[in-house]
Amino acid sequence: MKYSKIVGALLLGASLLGSAQAQVKVGVVSSATGPVAMVGIPQKNTVALLPKKVGDYTIDYIALDDGSDPTASVVAVRKLISEHNVDAIIGPSGSPNAMGVIQFVAEAGVPLLAPVGTASVVLPMTEQKKWVFKTTQNDDLIAAALLEHMAGAGVKTLGFIGTSDPYGENWAKVVKEGAADKGIKVVADERFARQDSSVIGQALKVMAARPDAVLIAAPGTPAVLPQTTLVERGYKGQFYQTHGAALPDFLKLGGQKVEGTILAASLMLVVDEVADSHPSKAIAKDYIARYEQAYGVAPATFGGNVFDAGLLLEKAIPVAASKGKPGTPEFRAGLRDALEKTTEMAATQGVYNMTEADHSGFDVRGRELITVKNGTWALVK
Repeated sequence: MKYSKIVGALLLGASLLGSAQAQVKVGVVSSATGPVAMVGIPQKNTVALLPKKVGDYTIDYIALDDGSDPTASVVAVRKLISEHNVDAIIGPSGSPNAMGVIQFVAEAGVPLLAPVGTASVVLPMTEQKKWVFKTTQNDDLIAAALLEHMAGAGVKTLGFIGTSDPYGENWAKVVKEGAADKGIKVVADERFARQDSSVIGQALKVMAARPDAVLIAAPGTPAVLPQTTLVERGYKGQFYQTHGAALPDFLKLGGQKVEGTILAASLMLVVDEVADSHPSKAIAKDYIARYEQAYGVAPATFGGNVFDAGLLLEKAIPVAASKGKPGTPEFRAGLRDALEKTTEMAATQGVYNMTEADHSGFDVRGRELITVKNGTWALVK
């Protein structure tokens, strides 16, 4: 009898040990405080909605706040790798923050799912960037929709105001290249820092160039300031924004001054207007409903970027498990390889098709042309 109890205890201990070993650790770095908080808060909140179990594996999420500071992002990522032995990392929230951690995840062989705007985190592809996957639409995909609308609306001259960081710089490059192909001349090119409280100088230079339209490239609430400044000084042309402005606070802070703005972003902003046949509609509606139930407000699309990262990992984990156990280099390399082979995976932002050359993987199903109408988002008809 005693022998059977001992055996039973040993078997139970082995079972518990097996459960402990069957745990995948995922770090999450977000900017829930600081200048990028309007982006980081919905991302941090979304962690509670991510998959908790995949097959026999439980997923443990370790969330850290970098305070919008790129240096703190590096500290957080290194801590997740060295102290928590994570198998993957979601984040950080800001483009400069994500650019600053690529070296460290690559050296450690830990896949990074970056919910940031700039395509620079994955392009041009390098040995280090092969460890990075991007859950937002690349700039050229969004820019193509905006420039096509401009050309159709008869825009011949364009003013550009972007942030003085990788997000704004890459957008300036993409816009200049795409505008030339559409016969549009960029007549003003200005920069500002995300934390700036005034952009009067930049606005006056743009107005002096008398452009037919103005495109503002800034992530989160900083996208509001250049537009309201130009409106207050009498600019009457058409405003365009990037997917970085796709959050409720853009509407709240901008008010009547952002009415009529045109941007391209994911279907989440106008999910009820999108055709039921869209492969992402049901997933986006489910995420929005779960977020609203948990927090009482609708999520910004930036939260959807983190949710999609969780869905990508959920699909990749069983494949990686055939290569090694969680916590090992073999498992992490297997995750990276599985993510890179993602095909036709619908999520909140669109449909992902990753390749060795494309670690974002969106096509036109990942964007909608949207306007601000009567203080809310509406599809451009």
